[in-house]
Amino acid sequence: MTSSTQAYGEPWYWDNRYTNEPGPFDWYQKYLTLAPIINLYVPPTQRILVVGCGNSAFSEGMVVDGGYTDVVNVDISSVVIEAMKSKYQDCPQLKYMKMDVRDMSDFESESFGAAIDKGTLDSILCGNKSRENATKMLEEIWRVLKDKGVYVLVTYGAPLYRLHLLRESCSWTIKLHVIEKLASEEKSDQPVWELTKPVPLNDDGSSVEETLGRNPDVHFIYICTKEISANSNKNA
Repeated sequence: MTSSTQAYGEPWYWDNRYTNEPGPFDWYQKYLTLAPIINLYVPPTQRILVVGCGNSAFSEGMVVDGGYTDVVNVDISSVVIEAMKSKYQDCPQLKYMKMDVRDMSDFESESFGAAIDKGTLDSILCGNKSRENATKMLEEIWRVLKDKGVYVLVTYGAPLYRLHLLRESCSWTIKLHVIEKLASEEKSDQPVWELTKPVPLNDDGSSVEETLGRNPDVHFIYICTKEISANSNKNA
């Protein structure tokens, strides 16, 4: 039997889930809690790609509350894409397409200013051939981003588990931010770290533990900026 966590990497799991649980659900954080960091790195005039969108209201928040005008959402589940197309048929700023993030050949290279990922890389890392599939995904995101475009990765994965994968896949300039896991539910008077202030990040990520302590109760936000000049062979 495949555990539910392992199944996160499988398309059939998501079709079943969205058939049985059609209501909106946001992984990790909602738009309003992440808005300060999104606004800091992603201009509203850019064309935005949201990978593994599911039935999240995040992209709606970007349009309604953030003023973003061109948000393209992709997901591997045909069930959820058809549902979201229907839901937002009168919102031209939101587009929904069924697509596998490991092969986004329908998109031209350097066609997006930013890509946003809340939990999709994490889901792929739960499935079969996780490392291979995660690398394919990251290479595709790198390909479709413009030079200096940003990949915003929201994840439970600490630098010890994510930095090497990110750096091995493509040439990114990486900044790290953190947000408390309960930020969506309650506002902390004393947050672990200011959201818009980058956390000191050394080569192996050990500086994060030195700064925040061991196992901080946060989601990690990697701001990965595409650097074409440093990795021109990836610009295919």
